[in-house]
Amino acid sequence: MAASAAIQNGSAAVQKPKSAPLDRRRTFAFFCMVFGMFMAILDIQIVSASLAEIQAGLSASSDEISWVQTSYLIAEVIMIPLSGTLSRVLSTRWMFVISAAGFTLMSFMCAMSSSIEEMIVWRALQGFIGGGMIPTVFASAFTVFPPEKRPVISPLIGLVATLAPTVGPTIGGYLTDMFSWHWLFLVNIVPGIFVTISTYLLVDFDEPNWDLFKTFDWAGLGFMAVFLGSLEYVLEEGPINDWFQDEVVLVLTVMCVAAGILFFYRAFAAKHPIVDLRAFTDRNFMAGSSFSFVMGIGLYGLTYLYPVYLARVRGYSSLQIGETMFVSGACMFLMAPVAGVLSRKMDPRVMMGIGFACFAFGTWQFSGLTKDWDFWELFMPQVFRGVGLMICMVPINNIALGTLPPERIKNASGLYNLTRNLGGAVGLALINTILNNRWDLHLERLRENVTWSRSAAVETLNTMTMGFQSLGSDAHQAALKTMSNMVRREALVMSFSDVFVLLTVLFLALICALPFIKKPKAAPPADAGH
Repeated sequence: MAASAAIQNGSAAVQKPKSAPLDRRRTFAFFCMVFGMFMAILDIQIVSASLAEIQAGLSASSDEISWVQTSYLIAEVIMIPLSGTLSRVLSTRWMFVISAAGFTLMSFMCAMSSSIEEMIVWRALQGFIGGGMIPTVFASAFTVFPPEKRPVISPLIGLVATLAPTVGPTIGGYLTDMFSWHWLFLVNIVPGIFVTISTYLLVDFDEPNWDLFKTFDWAGLGFMAVFLGSLEYVLEEGPINDWFQDEVVLVLTVMCVAAGILFFYRAFAAKHPIVDLRAFTDRNFMAGSSFSFVMGIGLYGLTYLYPVYLARVRGYSSLQIGETMFVSGACMFLMAPVAGVLSRKMDPRVMMGIGFACFAFGTWQFSGLTKDWDFWELFMPQVFRGVGLMICMVPINNIALGTLPPERIKNASGLYNLTRNLGGAVGLALINTILNNRWDLHLERLRENVTWSRSAAVETLNTMTMGFQSLGSDAHQAALKTMSNMVRREALVMSFSDVFVLLTVLFLALICALPFIKKPKAAPPADAGH
């Protein structure tokens, strides 16, 4: 009996200790923060399908209305890296309360705007203040919860970070169709108040460090704001305004380069830099941020391309675009628990390979599109995109942030989220530039073939002219205009195909780079109170 008891005791000694259950109060508080992050990311794209309605409501020009989105993005991209320093100064609790309350107030002010100038100001403040919620949630996920709980937490924040911009056009389309564009912003009010109050009452993850204000790098903040703000503007407006042919784009490019040099100098010379770039010396953080940058191209680039195709080629309304785009969001939601299970059992590098392979297969399928592609032709490419996003996001989060020591997480989270947003900005700039250049190329080639010497072109024109006989002497002119529009549409469709082929090559190249990532080892458990 004694020997048996000893064996049992020895067996018990080698068994892995059971992980402590999640603290319900902290878990609920974290879920409230995640919901706040969802609102902040959602508002990047919620206006994208409804810009025409906002333009009409505010009597704005076509050049001005794009700033409803651009001002938000520029302001948000400045706050994201700054949030790491601010959350150390203010604490997670006060940082998030201020961000959520300010975001809610600015949402109300956006809804009350009576001019495009007011809208741009409130949108910029909404993006700047609300942008602090995004990296704060990522940092909390890796400091509040122990490593064994991350297979539950990481899919949650991955789902929110990828689902919010994907379903933004869908939600925006429904709200605008059923109510008015004002509800794109009013929808944030009640949830925003709830998130603000619950965070104030429940979050106690750390304490403020007011002494950091004494060494706050104000010069570094100024250089970073000019650098990132100019960069975002150039990337947003450059493709539209023919890059350096536009004087404003040229001036801001010079300012971006000059401020960037001074910012990087301050980042290494200041005693307490506004952003600690030493996180990039960690090989896995560098790799995870690089993959996050490219994933930003896939996330924001495809969220942009699908609606553009549906609007310009298919002539869809904002509501129809939203309904079509819902497929990717539904797939992400369904894949979130699967990604959590896979992250427990599979090498993260293998998961990323599967995810980017899904991305590549979906974009390759889309490379064969025609002017007639509808919901069902777009269905499978969107399924592969949704599945690929969720399978990629979880291991990328874990590789980038899961191996860092707790004291470096807050700063690193801001840098990590910045890479994804910059990836989206760079991706959109490249996509627009390539789309326009290939469109011009295909137009030129098609026009060489649609001439009076081509019998097929002449027969088509004659048939169209007969169809417009009711217009009398204007029938031939109407037929020529219709044929010209057909040529432009076909050239545009061909340029879309070219962009998707290039995206396929990009995602396949990432798969080839995966062997260079070290298999991550777990970081030491974080003390949630520090």
